[in-house]
Amino acid sequence: MTNPPKVRTSKTPEAAAGALDFQTFYFSELLARRIVAGKITHRVGRMTDLVFRMAEPYPEAIGIYLEHGWGKPTEFIPWSDVTKVDDDAIFVKPRPDGAPWPPFQEQPGWILVNEHLMGQTILDMDGRRTEVVNDVHLLESQGRMIIVHVDVSFNGFLRRWHLKWLSWHPDRFVSWRYVQPLSVADTTTDTVTLSVTRRKMLELPSEDLADALEQLSGRAQQALFQALDSGKAAETLLEAEPRARRQLVARLRRERARTILSEMSVPQLADLLAVLPHDDQMAMLGLLPPSEALRIRDILMDREVTARTLMSSDYLALPREARVGEVLASLRTCGRDPHSLSYLYVVAGGDRVLAGVVDVRDLLLAPDDRTLADLMVSPVVTAGEGNVREDLYDLFTKYHYRMIPVVDAHDHLLGIVHHKDIMKGLATRTKG
Repeated sequence: MTNPPKVRTSKTPEAAAGALDFQTFYFSELLARRIVAGKITHRVGRMTDLVFRMAEPYPEAIGIYLEHGWGKPTEFIPWSDVTKVDDDAIFVKPRPDGAPWPPFQEQPGWILVNEHLMGQTILDMDGRRTEVVNDVHLLESQGRMIIVHVDVSFNGFLRRWHLKWLSWHPDRFVSWRYVQPLSVADTTTDTVTLSVTRRKMLELPSEDLADALEQLSGRAQQALFQALDSGKAAETLLEAEPRARRQLVARLRRERARTILSEMSVPQLADLLAVLPHDDQMAMLGLLPPSEALRIRDILMDREVTARTLMSSDYLALPREARVGEVLASLRTCGRDPHSLSYLYVVAGGDRVLAGVVDVRDLLLAPDDRTLADLMVSPVVTAGEGNVREDLYDLFTKYHYRMIPVVDAHDHLLGIVHHKDIMKGLATRTKG
């Protein structure tokens, strides 16, 4: 937190010699201020909002938003038309023909202070606390206006309600350098919230993000979740408590939901859908490929689910003759999920009989001219396609592998089951 600069205009001798004159304002004090064109008697309306363009290091004002009501169209006054911000009015250049300004139209990267910042939530990810933006501190100099702080003090709250004469609490400002909107891609949805050090937040483990989501509700919760890429969103959703899962899924747009679901394995999807109301379950199942949806229905109906139902095709199988150098070069460009590359499975012949397994760590230390046959461990601990969840739970408990291959009666490699899918979801509930 920083102490707020005093509201002032530079009148020093240095200013006269060319130093920058500046003023600072609180947004709450500008809200509803008169807009006049040229002369004080030519009133255009009252300021409804200020429009800023997201920029580094500070957002810059690009215009004034006017809303007149009574069916009259909105107006957007470019900031370049503002000539002076005075104590009781904002002066703008008159229109040459006296016509109104063009209607306001949202643009990517634009943010409205009153609609998208005031009253929104700041996530303090270090202390897991939340603060509320009670006011926004602005600096104007040489025709430019920028956002410099957000005010989270009770004083800001009092200013918003025109009770600043009651202020006695110390001011509490957060520099904009430490505050970034989570999302301005679709400001029409009111999902913009704020986060201290957004980049650090997005690098947090999914467990910590799930904790943060559970502390929030409504628009703040939705905005935080919306800021995550699909992979991180899937991980975080699976870590969240059932109530938060239901809230987040209920607000997901169809295409966003489809993208997030595509990041999950069948057991993870079943674990997610198990806590949803029936209508939401059906809606989510409708977004999945029919074969996956059928497998998930079997799990949800608590049939005797087998390894073949729970297995994933997210693994890498290579022939015995493949050489280390070629394999490593291929891995660097394959674009696969790193979690699927803990082990490489070695297969023999065109019918993909499982011959052995190679730990990727061993691969990294081996000479380039060695083959996978030279490095592989055989025989391999496997699960039969008919093994049920309790069997898989016992295998993971005994061997502590990150994944176990699934084979048929003739040792043909069919897929793999992940430790996290069995030990953290369905099987643990079954054991309990």
